[in-house]
Amino acid sequence: MRSGLIIGALVALVSLLGACDDAGQVGGAAHQVVDLRGSSASSGAAAVADTSDDAGVKVLNWDNLLPDDFHPEKLLEGVDTETLNDDDPRAQELMKKLQAMWKEAPVVNALNGQTVKLPGFVVPLEGDGRVVNEFLLVPYYGACIHVPPPPANQIVYVRAQGRNVQVRRLFDTVWVTGNMKVERASSELGEAGYTLDALKVEPYETDQ
Repeated sequence: MRSGLIIGALVALVSLLGACDDAGQVGGAAHQVVDLRGSSASSGAAAVADTSDDAGVKVLNWDNLLPDDFHPEKLLEGVDTETLNDDDPRAQELMKKLQAMWKEAPVVNALNGQTVKLPGFVVPLEGDGRVVNEFLLVPYYGACIHVPPPPANQIVYVRAQGRNVQVRRLFDTVWVTGNMKVERASSELGEAGYTLDALKVEPYETDQ
């Protein structure tokens, strides 16, 4: 195992989740959605505001899925992570604590039963590579595949049975409109804290 890579990735994610400014928005590229014309998180459009459209659909950003009392950065207080290697027993203990926190991450119960619209990246769970009916929706490029998965409250399991969602590539960027449930779902790629029964899946456009 290479020195510090996994710990470094997890620490970076914890820092992003804890970097809320006075407006309550999480800072950093991990909570931005990449424009379909871009290819990296750094080129993403700003997170969508928490609003409701004329049809009563609540437009969410990923911050809205984080409870106000969720402060994962506290787990790192007093820990000098720069001195830890991935094979260090202290690092392994920290990893266990982080993994447990990620799996059990609290959700926003008030979202249960609401009709919402959320942008994110598609991580297919089944399908032929071009058409999927089940997928994870995640807030940043590479989540669950190239980097450690986000906490459960930053992964949404989307059920789109019968809608044959067209996916142009892994981590295609979409808007999903549907019925939100505070219902956990497990997969090999990550633990989802929310389930979304899709009514509509559309390509992501910044002007929506």
